[in-house]
Amino acid sequence: MKLSICIPVYNGSDTISPLMENLDSTFSNIEKEVVLVNDGSRDNSAEVCKDLCKKYDYVKFINLRRNYGEHNAVMCALNYCTGDYAVIIDDDLQNPPEEIFKLLNEIEKGYDVVYSKYHVKKHHWFRNFGSKVNDVFATWLIGKPKNLYLCSFKIINRAMIEELKKYKGPFPYIDGLLLRATNNVSSVFVEHKARTQGKSNYTLGKLLNLWLSMFINFSIKPMRFITITGLTISLISVVMALFFIVEKIMNPQTVPGWTTIIVLLLFFGGLQSTFLGIIGEIVIIALVVLLFFGGKKIPELMKGLGKGVKSFKEGVNGIENEINADTTKKEEKK
Repeated sequence: MKLSICIPVYNGSDTISPLMENLDSTFSNIEKEVVLVNDGSRDNSAEVCKDLCKKYDYVKFINLRRNYGEHNAVMCALNYCTGDYAVIIDDDLQNPPEEIFKLLNEIEKGYDVVYSKYHVKKHHWFRNFGSKVNDVFATWLIGKPKNLYLCSFKIINRAMIEELKKYKGPFPYIDGLLLRATNNVSSVFVEHKARTQGKSNYTLGKLLNLWLSMFINFSIKPMRFITITGLTISLISVVMALFFIVEKIMNPQTVPGWTTIIVLLLFFGGLQSTFLGIIGEIVIIALVVLLFFGGKKIPELMKGLGKGVKSFKEGVNGIENEINADTTKKEEKK
């Protein structure tokens, strides 16, 4: 069994060396590799990582030209890891490396993904608040189980690594991709330490980007909401039209013109929202197919769909022919 440890590094020059020393001593008897991805750090993290590559022969280092974000850095690491399992751990020393054994023991029971969870989280209050809001968004938008905490400290098996590598889009959301690929997920309690070195890189801007990524790239519920809203507005316009017709019959003195305009505006406005929602869902599905299967696979998928439609039509025609034949026989007997 080979273990890959993927570490996204951002302004972690003070913490990455102590983390590597801890990893080296903790996993001295396990076949391993460490993949360091410097995500456009503004300090000397790149130089520190290069020195670590010279010191430890099992360390791989990828230096990104700019800051692409944590999830892109993790995707980069996963594309270069070769282990049977991949552990994703931050560079801030808040997750003790020895806790990886708990994740490893759990995933060897047959799970695809094992998340860590904490009895007590020792993050800054703002990050804890952001995590709670993110939990609500993830539950609604991507169908996350309510009892599952989406932590950045986790372990995934080789099958999930290969599934994640299929994604070629510019805005990956690791947890969204994992939950889209499998329901075979577990979690275990681990220790969480307070930050002792460096500063947190968790900002409001990054949190908003994460929410937008979930909202736009990993859920059709926003489009479904637009569709339902449009249909509701159209139905309201129909009810209003009936009401105004009855009102006109009962009270012929009603001022003509404005009721018709209001009803038509509501009706066609609702239809527009409905069609926009439907088109949005089609576009999202097409993008998912394109990102996961590639442009070359689309003709094959459409060909398969065409064969399925053709078989369905042939089946329907066959049933109609049998019905017509039975009808003809009955008429001949008469």
